[in-house]
Amino acid sequence: MLDNVMPTTSASTRVQTNGVRSHGSLDADIIIKNAPDPVFVSDLEGKILLANDAVYELLGFRTDEVLEQSLSRFISPEETREFTAALREVIERGATRNTRLNPRSASGEVISTTLNASALRDSDGRVIGAIGMLRDMREIDKARAYADSLIKNAPDPVFVSDLEGKILLANDAVYELLGFRTDEVLEQSLSRFISPAETREFTAALREVIERGVIRNTRLNPRSASGEVISTTLNASALRDSDSQVIGAIGMLRDMRELDKALAYSDSLIKNAPDPVFVSDLEGKILQANDAVYELLGFRTDEVLEQSLSRFISPEETREFTAALREVIERGATRNARLNPRSASGEVIPTTLNASALRDTDGKVIGAIGILRDMRELDKALAYSDSLIKNAPDPVFVSDLEGKILQANDAVYELLGFRPDEVLEQSLSRFISPEETREFLAALREVIARGATRNARLNPRSASGEVIPTTLNASALRDTDGKVIGAIGILRDMRAYEKVVRDLQESKSELQEKILDLEKFEEVVVGRELKMIALEKEIENLKRELEKVSRGQSR
Repeated sequence: MLDNVMPTTSASTRVQTNGVRSHGSLDADIIIKNAPDPVFVSDLEGKILLANDAVYELLGFRTDEVLEQSLSRFISPEETREFTAALREVIERGATRNTRLNPRSASGEVISTTLNASALRDSDGRVIGAIGMLRDMREIDKARAYADSLIKNAPDPVFVSDLEGKILLANDAVYELLGFRTDEVLEQSLSRFISPAETREFTAALREVIERGVIRNTRLNPRSASGEVISTTLNASALRDSDSQVIGAIGMLRDMRELDKALAYSDSLIKNAPDPVFVSDLEGKILQANDAVYELLGFRTDEVLEQSLSRFISPEETREFTAALREVIERGATRNARLNPRSASGEVIPTTLNASALRDTDGKVIGAIGILRDMRELDKALAYSDSLIKNAPDPVFVSDLEGKILQANDAVYELLGFRPDEVLEQSLSRFISPEETREFLAALREVIARGATRNARLNPRSASGEVIPTTLNASALRDTDGKVIGAIGILRDMRAYEKVVRDLQESKSELQEKILDLEKFEEVVVGRELKMIALEKEIENLKRELEKVSRGQSR
């Protein structure tokens, strides 16, 4: 705005010539009057000749209390001397910038402002005064005080430097980190604490701050008062003046000692892991691999590192691996992705990949840590178990934890009379009653809890509509991590058994009837025998009575 005022005012000054004010002077008055910031015109002694409404609003004085008054009325003697020095700078250089003035308002409040002033010239180009623009710094000073408070109370070490790397401000965390006193840090160049090579890197970082406004994760290793070299990272943003010009940098150090230990520990874990472990970026380039990877694939280190994983797997699997990386970014992990890398000898090796996100210090996913599991022996075991299931004499099936049939042998199809496509991927509830479905799900829960269930009763309906009585013995199906993922069930056809039971029941009934008949016969026979015995006794008694009578008559 001062630039707009100056050319106009230099053409014709505020000084009246022959009692006539020029058109240019009127333009200057209009510009000053309507300026949003407080603007005033003074002579070279500091007397105020003109001021706009924003000046009166800022200070709270009336027009007659400001015009024709010396600026020294509103500022301290020391600031009056500084203002006089600023006027001399205006005469010599044509302008002065960011001079601090703290005028006292009508209410007595001391108002923090900065003054930018340019020369007021007459028609001959001679400096006859100054046009000053005040900037109310109260809100900015509050913001700076708040920023200073944030810096002071930040848990991380925070410092402010100029563009040459001189430290202007530092919080307690900086002194605690480095072990130096305040006077050993402030006004010192950062180069005092870091190596010449890192000083060059820091200077380059400052240039990047000027160009881009921020820099992240620059490595600095300052030396502490005890001589310890401390591993840190620097995040820095631009420090700007009131005109948004970069005048320095606000830097935040992160103590990386514990993280470096953790990284070294994780490197050790990767190196010494029994399974093949590798680290890749988000494009699939292998950044790190342990000895188990080289042993699995048979390649040298230089044939694996910095190579894309697509070199070792098929195009289709490369697409699957890329999809797995996307899942790692979105969910943090992916499990049991199938990869079949080709070894140095040309062998295709079946493996599964479990991968988790590799994150930077800000928690951003920057790659993946992958663990390969050699599935050759397991695949052989699975093929063997498949063969056992297929050739088992009893009906055997595999289901997931919801009861969906994933696999079944010929004996199942023979038992039920359905085709494979009518059984596989079908829920077992299709073949059994709702009540038995509930019992089967309870049996699955028992499988999960105990690893097995025995003699659960199922009565599936066959293709012909026959209800077939069976018993189910089931054991847990586990994944490579030992987690239960389903059940292996063996059905036993109970029809013959139940027929034998029925026959036995019938035989038992017949036998019981015969026993009853025998018991009745025995009862009749025994009754007759008892009657005969009683009759015989009665006959004996009669005989004895006859003998007695006979002997009495003979006498």
